[in-house]
Amino acid sequence: ALTVRFLTRRFIGEYGDMEFIYSHSVTVDGREILFHIWDAPNSQEQTEDGSSEEKRIQWADSFVLVYSICDRASFNILPLKIQFIKAAKEGQSQEKVPIVIVGNKRDLHHQRVVSSEEGRLLALSLDCGFYEVS
Repeated sequence: ALTVRFLTRRFIGEYGDMEFIYSHSVTVDGREILFHIWDAPNSQEQTEDGSSEEKRIQWADSFVLVYSICDRASFNILPLKIQFIKAAKEGQSQEKVPIVIVGNKRDLHHQRVVSSEEGRLLALSLDCGFYEVS
């Protein structure tokens, strides 16, 4: 839903666990930037052998990992995901891989189980950017 919001400026309340690749152009500082976004949901029940995830990691230049502030499990898997990404990407080169952690559903503060401070501290400890959004 966050990707669709970025691309279309519309909010979609119901969003399935489908995997999509989107292309989108944005003008930043007078330059046109073409984004290719591989939107891949994470499922707790997913028994992926790792090859699809490895393929996505090798394909990407940067990463936005989204968790729900109302779902502790979605937050708890981030350190392992980030370590996996860094091992795959930074092992090949000396460049730091850009990773941003995004806490979603900030508007549902009454259902919050992951504090903003926890998100910021995790991002700081893993050398990632951090934002919270609705």
